[in-house]
Amino acid sequence: MLTAANAVPSIDAMPAALPSMWRAVKRGFVAEPALIVIAFALSLLAALPDVLMPLWLKFLADGLLGAMPALVYVAAAGLAASAMLTWVLRVVSDRTQRRFRDRVAIALESHVAQLQATVATVEHHERPDYLDRLAILRNQVFVLDHMYMALFSTCGWILRLGVAIALLVSVHPALAFLAAFALPTVATSSWRPAVERAAEQAGAQSERLARHLFDLATTAPPGKEVRVAGIATRLIRDRRAAWDRWYAGVSRARWGSAGWHTLGWAVFGAGYVGAVVFVAYFLESSPGDTLLVLAAGSRLSAYISATVGEIGFLRGIWMDGSKRMAWLEDYAAAKAERADRPTPRTIERGIVLQDVSFAYPGTEKLVLKDVNLELPAGAVVALVGENGAGKTTLVKLLAKMYEPLSGRILVDGEDLGRMPSADWRQRLAGAFQDFFRFEFEARHTVGLGDEPRMEERPAVAAAVERAGAGDVVESLPNGLETQLGPTWPSGVEVSFGQWQKLSLARGFMRDEPLLLLLDEPTAALDAETEHALFERYASAARGEHDQAPANGRITLLVSHRFSTVRMADLIVVMDGAQVVEVGGHDQLIAAGGQYAELYEIQAAAYR
Repeated sequence: MLTAANAVPSIDAMPAALPSMWRAVKRGFVAEPALIVIAFALSLLAALPDVLMPLWLKFLADGLLGAMPALVYVAAAGLAASAMLTWVLRVVSDRTQRRFRDRVAIALESHVAQLQATVATVEHHERPDYLDRLAILRNQVFVLDHMYMALFSTCGWILRLGVAIALLVSVHPALAFLAAFALPTVATSSWRPAVERAAEQAGAQSERLARHLFDLATTAPPGKEVRVAGIATRLIRDRRAAWDRWYAGVSRARWGSAGWHTLGWAVFGAGYVGAVVFVAYFLESSPGDTLLVLAAGSRLSAYISATVGEIGFLRGIWMDGSKRMAWLEDYAAAKAERADRPTPRTIERGIVLQDVSFAYPGTEKLVLKDVNLELPAGAVVALVGENGAGKTTLVKLLAKMYEPLSGRILVDGEDLGRMPSADWRQRLAGAFQDFFRFEFEARHTVGLGDEPRMEERPAVAAAVERAGAGDVVESLPNGLETQLGPTWPSGVEVSFGQWQKLSLARGFMRDEPLLLLLDEPTAALDAETEHALFERYASAARGEHDQAPANGRITLLVSHRFSTVRMADLIVVMDGAQVVEVGGHDQLIAAGGQYAELYEIQAAAYR
């Protein structure tokens, strides 16, 4: 059973880096087992031709100065082979890795999208602290494919580094200590990305605000209000201020880490100069050995630079991205349901809320407090109250978008929390005020309300008729075949009210839902249109001769228009996170309570 008390990964703690990285590697292997092995092997092979160049130079110098033609021929052949194989292996490796990246990128993006989409609740879409973390992950998921290349490249550079050190040791064992002079650069390269990433995350909210303000200033939906209000300059100024707040911390972190990194390289530079002096003057080595030290030593600095750079990339992007992905995997696993009750095919008695309380995660304020309510089978129920009374939250709980903090929701006596969310939602239908504009062909925009029947034109047409959206479809150039959205080829723009009617039609796609949730779905329509629409629907919902639907369907309507509300079988009045009145219209008017007062205020406005 999934409850609000289920433990989820802390927002302040992510999985350890190496286990997260290993999980990411395994995911890449599962997605493309053959390509990942081939790409890794080619990365290692591509490292050998370059790192052997100092050895061929040593042979060349010793052969020329020692009058050994055979050694010169070996050196020449080695140099030629290294030059050729460096290019060939690099080209083959790059193309193989590019193919692997393209294929694994799709797998990773799909994995992250599926993790977010299949979590039963929507907490991670609405909590600011989770949004900050997921915003960074969404940005990183498009480059997560580079992490495999970074790992392969890191292994290649480590191989080069190991061979280079072996060549230096062949001249004198003490030269192995040259690598020790690189430890400061390794330390700063490992530490630097973490510091910079922490600074970026600390300012993630400001960065998100800057992007939001940029979208407000540059996109079409808010364009009219921005111009009428004359706030474009303010948006630009506030966007710059938000970006400066984010970048100030990031810039300080980058400059500070760069200073320490420069000092680390100064230490290595001193060690390299010392190694050359040691070989040339104290060991009195052959010219070939001196040339080997010069070539291998100079390459050593490049190899160390590349190695620590790749490690820094791994730490900053892969380790960070893989940790975020692992956190999301753990979060999804923690939120996985443990349902052990089947979803009913019909509702015989009704839905009952028992002492239901709820506070949004990350807050302490109760938006529902000890709510006790019965929604009878077959009833049309209206939910009214001031803004913030908890109406939409109640709808979310009934749709299992959240679980109650305490109390239970029972469907014919069975705990809704123990039913699979996906199965329960297959038995729901609904339309909401904050609907999404699906910019597809009109028939798909509507048909998505019942995806298995999306291609059935009669089903789509019936939903359009139920929603009273026939006038919208008739106004479209190609009817249901019209592409919606002006940014698409041959796409058309429709008004907000038309979008809302199409959204309502989408909510009516399912013929026999157990629960129909209508959360102010016609707020953009005029009162007369809403009244006529709901009157027609309420009549159909009750069936012939005012009989309840055969499956016991419950219709829950949230509306501020009392001319519509009065037609409901049952009216629930909410105030201060609690249910304060329940009854029919005439009963509540006679009681002279809050409903009667609100009804009179609204009725007076129409006189």
